[in-house]
Amino acid sequence: MLSIIHNISLKPFHTFHTEVTAEHFTQFQSVDDSKELIHLPLFKNTSHLILGGGSNILFTGNVKGLVALNKISGITILAENEKFMQVEIGAGENWHDVVLWSIEKNLGGIENLSLIPGSAGAAPIQNIGAYGVELKEVFVSAEILLTETGEIKKISKEECQFGYRDSIFKRELKNKCIILKITLALTKNPVFRLEYTALADALKSVTTHDLSLKKISDTICHIRTSKLPNPEVTGNAGSFFKNPEISQEKYQQISNDFPSVVAYNSGKGKKLAAGWLIEQCGWKGYRKGDAGVHDRQALVLVNYGKATGAEIINLALEIKDSVRKKFGIELEMEVNVID
Repeated sequence: MLSIIHNISLKPFHTFHTEVTAEHFTQFQSVDDSKELIHLPLFKNTSHLILGGGSNILFTGNVKGLVALNKISGITILAENEKFMQVEIGAGENWHDVVLWSIEKNLGGIENLSLIPGSAGAAPIQNIGAYGVELKEVFVSAEILLTETGEIKKISKEECQFGYRDSIFKRELKNKCIILKITLALTKNPVFRLEYTALADALKSVTTHDLSLKKISDTICHIRTSKLPNPEVTGNAGSFFKNPEISQEKYQQISNDFPSVVAYNSGKGKKLAAGWLIEQCGWKGYRKGDAGVHDRQALVLVNYGKATGAEIINLALEIKDSVRKKFGIELEMEVNVID
């Protein structure tokens, strides 16, 4: 039987580490637990929130209703052939631990996604991506529980409707399902993905013979830790805003006015570096009370200790406004804000 705790601090359960309280709290560790969860009167009759690693969330106040922490664990090999191995992963598994497991087994495909905080179940919600790789490239399916009907079903990669930091879980299925497990197809014959400039530069002295999944992962971990704050030390949720995608025409206009603009090719034209836009507006290293913008990466908003979610969101809105006024671009928050 699930244990319910009342009026518990959520500070240890999200990476911004703001001091907020959940009215009711529980943890579920299996598919059977999840079935029990959705039949609880507290779940059916009050508001509820399913929490994973808490790495992409900002609470602006205390949480009414029930918060349920997904702790479903386990990594199972479902099938394999000479090229690929299909692996089923419990949604509550720590994502970086999954990456390390794959490297240990010499399975490629997610090494570029090293050190992304959060749980495996949250990975498809965001379609996490880093250093030239997105989750959708290795994703096969997710096993989900529909909270209204209690039906358990598998949803394919195509049905997930993956986009840039986007999926069906942020739209049609938002607050309507619990991700129980995900299945990935990892390759036994890894192809190293080094097209991302910062990664290629960091590995340029490494010979082909010495290049490995572990070397790529270790290098990415070093890059990330050198420029991003450790959430266990300084509260943050990584990138707070998405990199905006704009037309080629809009890019040409901005590049004429700002020749140093940082941009990347995308299917729709160009993707601008949101961190560059924010830095150009003078926010890098800014601090007001305990809410601030990281001094090494302007894309990261931080809690230096006692900032509230409201203070952080107010700072984010000021940043959005300044970017809109200077560049005519509307930044979109990547972080899920819980009011």
